[in-house]
Amino acid sequence: MKGQILKILRNNEGIVSGQALSAELGISRVSIWKHIQKLQELGYDILATAKGYRLKNSPDVPYPWEFPDRQFKIVYYPELTSSMDAAKVLARKDCPHFTTVIAGRQSRGRGRLKREWLSEKGGLYFTMVLRPELPPVFSFKVSFLASLTLASLLQEIFGIDARVKWPNDILVDERKISGMLAELEAESDQVVYINIGVGINVNNDPSPIEPAATSLKNILGREVSKKDILSRYLDAFEHRLRTTAFDRVIEEWKQYAVTLNREVRVVTTHEVFEGKAIDVDDSGALILKCTDGSLKKVLYGDCFHQSH
Repeated sequence: MKGQILKILRNNEGIVSGQALSAELGISRVSIWKHIQKLQELGYDILATAKGYRLKNSPDVPYPWEFPDRQFKIVYYPELTSSMDAAKVLARKDCPHFTTVIAGRQSRGRGRLKREWLSEKGGLYFTMVLRPELPPVFSFKVSFLASLTLASLLQEIFGIDARVKWPNDILVDERKISGMLAELEAESDQVVYINIGVGINVNNDPSPIEPAATSLKNILGREVSKKDILSRYLDAFEHRLRTTAFDRVIEEWKQYAVTLNREVRVVTTHEVFEGKAIDVDDSGALILKCTDGSLKKVLYGDCFHQSH
């Protein structure tokens, strides 16, 4: 109902009477008034007069009703420990494909290798619950597709040179703007779910604590709409999941990669590898050429670019 009220108010520049809203939506004027009050409490600037209501401004908060085509698959929390944790609970309760859990901020956001992801207000933090019909051996390609889709979209919307660092961080001018984390559960030869957690630095400023990070606001010099980025990304990624030939994902990912042909250091749970990143193979592994000329295949880890 909140979404329907907002739609009517957005389609009318002037004041809309309570009676008109009541007639169009088939609920009492008292119910309309209660919904308006709730929307005001949630940050919507709605002018309420004796003649009716007018929407003056909307908060940049990804409430479910802001995504009419996805409303019943969007779960929003002003604050969570981690959207990944909440999404795992829903995934195990058989929530539908592409259910998306969003957190206004996270108190314990997670990065790779159990690192903390700084998740202050102003950033965009969400986890998608995906149920692709894939054998587990190909599940890593979903993560690669998620990161190349985001890099492509940021280039398209903002005209910035967003690039992918292996395995799926997004960098702009060598500074991190987004990170992703994937978790999956599988049964025999079929994926049950893949949860992909995404953190994007949008209107926050992580640089005082993370000098190697930046945000869209820092790059563009203005605030941008988190709702718009999320809406466009979910549409783009869902379309890509439906239409992409998975045997071509790695080749397309390489077109956005900034890691190849440079010296890198890769930290895994138990080891550290150094060398020149010469390729990413069909298993998603990074191929390093070590100083002694040998080749090393690294399947998982945190990659650090050495200075040019």
